[in-house]
Amino acid sequence: MMTNPPQSFREASARLRVQGLLDAGSFTEWLGPARRITSPHLAALDAPVSFDDGVVVGQGLLEAQPVVVIAQEGLFNGGAVGEVHGAKICGALLRAIEMRARAVLLCVDSGGVRLHEANAGLIAISEIMRALFAVQAAGIPVIALVGGTCGAFGGMGIVTRLCDALLISEEGRLGLSGPEVIETVKGVEEFDSRDRALVWRITGGKIRRTLGEATMLLDDDIPAFRAAAAKTMGDRPRQRGLSPDALQTLEAAQRRLEARATLDPGIRDGQQVWQQMGLGEEVALMDPAEFNRCLEARER
Repeated sequence: MMTNPPQSFREASARLRVQGLLDAGSFTEWLGPARRITSPHLAALDAPVSFDDGVVVGQGLLEAQPVVVIAQEGLFNGGAVGEVHGAKICGALLRAIEMRARAVLLCVDSGGVRLHEANAGLIAISEIMRALFAVQAAGIPVIALVGGTCGAFGGMGIVTRLCDALLISEEGRLGLSGPEVIETVKGVEEFDSRDRALVWRITGGKIRRTLGEATMLLDDDIPAFRAAAAKTMGDRPRQRGLSPDALQTLEAAQRRLEARATLDPGIRDGQQVWQQMGLGEEVALMDPAEFNRCLEARER
């Protein structure tokens, strides 16, 4: 019997990701390309524009549950956030509250803010954060999915870490400043952005899952992301808010970060982290399912 070939999350466009994540035929797009709402700043600079401004937003069903989905298109301006792009994300988040969505799926594929419209983009990032907090305060979980070609960096890297859960593939990347930015500012001796193995050992999905910054490591497969999103959505309580000991929880997390930073300041990448944890070199070769089981056993 023939089986369907894997559908790479990394290689898919934003729309293909949305179609693969949601129940067949359930997606309704808001402000699609036919509306031709484009960035006025790019047009003023005579730069190429996209009729959806590089982000797909709308509603649909995941396992028959109503969700809002947001998917950035990394192939347009590196998924960078501008005024219109950010307004669509912010509006979709707030719409989730109005429609009492079961969850928001945020497919992050972005290098940060557009240099073409930096001030507007930075303001948009702050508005996205505020809207995300409003969604969470309404008891709606926001689930980040990271596995695109651009990863999650800059302002969108911060937004990703604010989400209730982070699903990431080994090919996905997460960080604040991207490798090219670090190399430009600090020099190639600090970070050689052409060393792809080094880039993934520092920003890739496996090390981010190791450090507890990601909820689950996944195969580069759209159905795998769909299944994990459905499970995560079902696992999380619908009502969510800050508990009375929220400050103590944050302080404990801060102490763990400080301890990790002072434990061995000479650590430079993921291989050294795994060695320090006693996981051995074989951890780098584990598939995502085996890797998750290994970490979960240690966490227990």
